[in-house]
Amino acid sequence: MPGSGADKPLVVHIGPDELVIRRRWEAVSIVNDVLIAAWFIVGSIMFFFAAWTTWGTWCFLAGSVELLLRPLIRLGRLVHIRRVRATSRRAGTIPHDSSLDF
Repeated sequence: MPGSGADKPLVVHIGPDELVIRRRWEAVSIVNDVLIAAWFIVGSIMFFFAAWTTWGTWCFLAGSVELLLRPLIRLGRLVHIRRVRATSRRAGTIPHDSSLDF
């Protein structure tokens, strides 16, 4: 929603530095993809050792849950964009929509 704070970047202060996240939905999608890879890599390594097989199975389950989150993140982005567009039409301004599929 224009002017509501939904368009404002997220700023995280880390000591004297700042981490600025401007495109939140894309950032969430990227973090999710990294977590998917990490779960499956760690789970695969654990399968080399019989004592770690159960934990490896749990890592695969976590990776599978993260795979389910991918389309939910995309759906959340689309719903958010639709809400912003509906509000913008009433105000007379329509924001630019990125066609990136993330």
